[in-house]
Amino acid sequence: MSPRASTRALAFLTAALLLGGCTKEASTSEEGQEADARTLQKLRAEADRVKQGGAVATRPQPPQREPEESKLAGLAAGMGDNGPRKLRLPERNDTVHVDTVAVKVTGLEASHSVKGSSKAGLSLTTEDLFLRVELITQNVGGMPAPLTLEGVKLTDAKGQTYPLARDAQAVAGTKPLPSTWEPAQRTEVVLLFEVPPDAVQDDGLALVVQGAGGDVRIPLR
Repeated sequence: MSPRASTRALAFLTAALLLGGCTKEASTSEEGQEADARTLQKLRAEADRVKQGGAVATRPQPPQREPEESKLAGLAAGMGDNGPRKLRLPERNDTVHVDTVAVKVTGLEASHSVKGSSKAGLSLTTEDLFLRVELITQNVGGMPAPLTLEGVKLTDAKGQTYPLARDAQAVAGTKPLPSTWEPAQRTEVVLLFEVPPDAVQDDGLALVVQGAGGDVRIPLR
């Protein structure tokens, strides 16, 4: 520390000592006098330390929070994201029938970003997760089976629901969802949902498809 800076610091501490002294004299309560005495003692000790060449103590600055925009920008650039992460399939991955359409889960992936396959290079990024659900379906009946997947959703053990992420479906360039299955028609279906990270580990997570006879649950965990 330069002599000039040391002189300024010492002058500041001396002023603080004088101010502390005035406060002590003006105080009428015993508790206030004790508090002032402790403050004066600390200030005198700091003044002695500065006289001996020590640096003036400064108050530590609180840690700065990373802006939400910066987090998303980092994820979009691939920072902190190792790409799609395959998830284990449910232990009992039974074939489920929605009317006459047999449905089986064939793949589960989670990632922060969904990238398009076109040359435009479109992508979507979220602080949550995009859950990719891959299904194999087949109409096992003898008649065409009308079945819309536009209202498909996820639900967890707490009853929270997550609708189809239509924007992610569009960016990812997945096949248009069919609305009718012809007899023996076999179709691979990809569905994308935006969910919080803890939802992908929820033991009650399930895919809910609306059939003619009501909702059908397909367990995912």
